[in-house]
Amino acid sequence: MSALYLLVLASIAVAAFFLFAFIWSVRSNQFEDQQGSAMRMLHDNETPQTDNRKF
Repeated sequence: MSALYLLVLASIAVAAFFLFAFIWSVRSNQFEDQQGSAMRMLHDNETPQTDNRKF
């Protein structure tokens, strides 16, 4: 029965940690630009590099 109490306390601690991490990420504007990364990966601005080495 003591193992059950330990597991319940551990699960509450893990849930509190994830809740704290979620609240911190929302307050620090981690979810501000939701479409930027999705659109940025569609536009390839880099030029392909050529291999000019002679063997």
